[in-house]
Amino acid sequence: MSKAQARLHIDWTRCDGRGLCAELLPDVFTRDDWGYPLARDGSREPVIPPAAAKFAKAAVKRCPRLALRLLD
Repeated sequence: MSKAQARLHIDWTRCDGRGLCAELLPDVFTRDDWGYPLARDGSREPVIPPAAAKFAKAAVKRCPRLALRLLD
């Protein structure tokens, strides 16, 4: 049985486009013209590759607006 990969949820009511998550997870996010994160795969809650899990946790902890949450 395979383990489900973690996904990253962005609370858009809190996000103000500072871009820290895109800097910590450049393989997962890019930024739009206003600085808001866009998932490279086009999903609303992108899958976090196992190799990027520690960076995803850092992004959640460091988000200045507390707009990120990891989902299992």
